[in-house]
Amino acid sequence: MYVQSMSFVPSDITIPEARSQTARKVLSAAIRRVLGDLSRLPVSRANPAVRRAHQQFARVVGQLLRSQPGAVASVLRRPNIGGLVRTLRSCPRPGVDENQLFVELHATTVVELAIAGALVEPYVLELVPAKILSLGAQQVFVSPPGVRQARVDKSGVTYVCEGATTIPFTRQVDVYAPIAGSQIVLALADNNPLSDFEAHPDKQGNQIDLGDRPATAWTESLAGALGTIGRLLPELRGEIELFIHQIVPVGFDAQRHLSASYQEAIGTIYLTLHPQPMTMVEAVIHEFSHNKINALFEVDRVLENAFSPLFRSPIRPDPRPLHGILLAVHAFLPVARLYEKLLAEHDHPDLRRRFGDIVRKNHDGAQVLLEHAVPTAVGCGVLDEISRWDTYFASWRN
Repeated sequence: MYVQSMSFVPSDITIPEARSQTARKVLSAAIRRVLGDLSRLPVSRANPAVRRAHQQFARVVGQLLRSQPGAVASVLRRPNIGGLVRTLRSCPRPGVDENQLFVELHATTVVELAIAGALVEPYVLELVPAKILSLGAQQVFVSPPGVRQARVDKSGVTYVCEGATTIPFTRQVDVYAPIAGSQIVLALADNNPLSDFEAHPDKQGNQIDLGDRPATAWTESLAGALGTIGRLLPELRGEIELFIHQIVPVGFDAQRHLSASYQEAIGTIYLTLHPQPMTMVEAVIHEFSHNKINALFEVDRVLENAFSPLFRSPIRPDPRPLHGILLAVHAFLPVARLYEKLLAEHDHPDLRRRFGDIVRKNHDGAQVLLEHAVPTAVGCGVLDEISRWDTYFASWRN
């Protein structure tokens, strides 16, 4: 189901123009869909205790939506909550426990609202998950053994355990590492219920893994990558800050780079650490771009024939639907633009070779899209932009 929230056709969803508002409008439309999804979740399939808990949750959040809609929208845009809503709306799904997700959604949303100062009265959770991940507090609240309920207010979480013993909340610290020059954090905790599901043929899931490197090695590398993007593509860097809340480490590999993102978890990117700075720059741009177009997919199909049939991909070894080819071209066009800017500063044969390779693959993918895609009205704007940039880079394909 697509909520018709797009009142405009995007013309620069791939590479933003100066002072562009396109990414902000697309993200706002995606958040509006999540707000609507929250009231349509399939709670009727849940067990009786979860259904009762959801009635309380819906009543409190409904009141806040009327009195403080901005606060509710602000917490729902975070991937630790939005990811749960988007996963639940598509249930049932193999390997996903809906009851557990509802319990986690209730707890996480209430904690984030409390930390934001929006929760007027203390909230008692009768069903308590093992952990509550809070991006607002940059903490993980860990439930003690024998917990019977939890009381949430602006000070945090207080647990009531067996024997009516009340203990203050326990926080797991050092799980969110700041990245210099950014509000984005390196996250060593993740509640994406789909993180083990992997579409790439050379990769098995996205489990948290620092790759035997200290967190500082990651944050320094990511700060450097974001700094390079900010210097060469400042508009794109601003969009990254708007969209991305956390980067989840999924290992070190000196030979190749494997990264991922999910339409359900807009605001999160999964990255492997690589010793080459430009590889990290490419990866950040690539996965952010997936987040941006995934937000667009939240409110429009973009392509009417997105998932069938399959076509040869210029990027991946496996045949891909047009949806996948669009993801690739949309992600690599801003990478090409960055290399163009970099070469204007410092012309080097290695940079020129990499730039040429990206431009040629983008062209191959763009040709497949322009020849075979059946776009929606919004999709026409996306393909028109891809066509313009493909033409712009034509001189570099030789």
